[in-house]
Amino acid sequence: MRKLAAAPVFSLGFRPFFLAGAGFAAIAVALWAAWLYGHLSGTQPVGGMLAWHRHEMPFGFAGAIIAGFLLTAVPNWTGRPGLSGWPLIGLVLIWLLARLAWFLPISSSLLFVMEIPFLPLLAWVLGRDLVAACKRENYPILLMITLLAGCQALTLTGIVLDDADLQRHGVLAALWLIGALMSVIGGRVIPFFIQRGLNRPAAPAVNPLPGKMLMASAMLAAVSFAGGLNDVPRLWLAGLFGLMSALHVIRLWRWHDRGLWRVPLLWSLYLAYAWIVIATLAMTLWHAGLIHQQTLATHALAVGGIGGLILAMIARVSLGHTGRELKPSRMIVAGFIVLLAAGVCRVGLVAFSTNGLVLSALLWCTAFGLFVWRYARILWRPRL
Repeated sequence: MRKLAAAPVFSLGFRPFFLAGAGFAAIAVALWAAWLYGHLSGTQPVGGMLAWHRHEMPFGFAGAIIAGFLLTAVPNWTGRPGLSGWPLIGLVLIWLLARLAWFLPISSSLLFVMEIPFLPLLAWVLGRDLVAACKRENYPILLMITLLAGCQALTLTGIVLDDADLQRHGVLAALWLIGALMSVIGGRVIPFFIQRGLNRPAAPAVNPLPGKMLMASAMLAAVSFAGGLNDVPRLWLAGLFGLMSALHVIRLWRWHDRGLWRVPLLWSLYLAYAWIVIATLAMTLWHAGLIHQQTLATHALAVGGIGGLILAMIARVSLGHTGRELKPSRMIVAGFIVLLAAGVCRVGLVAFSTNGLVLSALLWCTAFGLFVWRYARILWRPRL
């Protein structure tokens, strides 16, 4: 047992959670696609397959990656030791048990009890260190994790009450809240990665107001989804999403450097962030009555934006924190391209062909399967 706790994979949060999250991303989408096309007619999860898919992509997959990233970043921000050994194993087991709970012969109320602990425990672990180190500038991230736990409670309440609208409101609020978290973290690390990756001089400090406006508007958008305000088009929400889109475009313009197109770990992040622009622009057009499918914005954010940023980020973080050269293998570069194609298929092809969905799912599973295949040995072994 001591050997297990001392194993390299449990030395820091990114190792087990990146592996578990990426593996789960591939398995969960494969199961979802198989069910949609009638190849999985056995036992249904608690609440049904749609409720499972809605819940597990933001709270299961993205929740694991967020945990891995923040459990690694917060020790760097605070100078305090990160979670490791048995405490980390315990948190991983709580996450894993929540994934398995859907397929156990239990009630929806017991499912609620088994799902809820993970995000509050994560918030407590992170908050303990941030408060002890007086890192007030990082409190908004802690707030977002707490709000994400609230979105999960809303979603699970919808499952317990068999209320599909409540489920949808909770999931969409969580999705846009994760998008807000990605934009906050991306606003910190992407320009830093570009500067380091291209050996550019340190960029001068920028006005913090646009970043604060973006965070506030993104959180307001998430609240509007939780309240069901996006069920029908509203012009004032078109203005809100239009503002978000403009602020994201300004960021991309400010970050752009022609040299980044030669570096896969940079263009993968840059193009994934561009999907957030597409998602916010699509929501603007939907609220203005110019397009008819809100789901285009939802999946632009989920597949292209969140999925793309996660894959690019975990590939870079895993190399850096294990002492490897910041140069991904051709297999992972192919994964970046494949995931971008998955987003294009899910947003652009589904409206014209029923094959678009299965092709998008296949490409998604391939991209995250490549990550697990290539990085499993790296994450299980000691730092170089």
